[in-house]
Amino acid sequence: MLITHDTRCALDTVVDLVNTVPEDESAPDGLPDVAALQEFVGTHEISDVGVLTDLDLTAVRGIRGRFAAVFAAPDARTAAGLINDLVAAAGTTPRLTDHDGYDWHIHYFAPGASVADHLTADCGMALAFFVVAGEQERLRRCEAPDCRRAFVDLSRNRSRRYCDSRTCGNRLHVAAYRARRKEAAG
Repeated sequence: MLITHDTRCALDTVVDLVNTVPEDESAPDGLPDVAALQEFVGTHEISDVGVLTDLDLTAVRGIRGRFAAVFAAPDARTAAGLINDLVAAAGTTPRLTDHDGYDWHIHYFAPGASVADHLTADCGMALAFFVVAGEQERLRRCEAPDCRRAFVDLSRNRSRRYCDSRTCGNRLHVAAYRARRKEAAG
């Protein structure tokens, strides 16, 4: 599957956005305040964003849960319905642009859109491309029992199981190894 640079950036952004959702009531919010949202916007080089406010923070927190539902969708039809609702609410306005040293690419958000509509349009379309390509199953959650982080499986054979093989994957492999050794020692 060919993934353009702007689609890859949007995928990275939506994964990081979904992963700011607190795991449970006791976990801290990954976007606790406007300063954290401003840092998120800067880290992901989200263009054409004005001064952020508490209203922007509330709106972005609202869409991230809806994006999380896409990663949890049991099938392409469900994912498509969720994505359609998201993208329609953002009022997409596809347009070609070449800014900040990047070659021609498509922005799906309307000029002057809020940061929430910007994220919804661009990230929603990136996820839509996966559904259209028949690759919705690549939108996953980590299989580690104590981790439910979202990720996009870009492995050749769709075999990635963990958000990060160096942390979650390695931790589970070491635990399984130790359990086998303990059982063998008897």
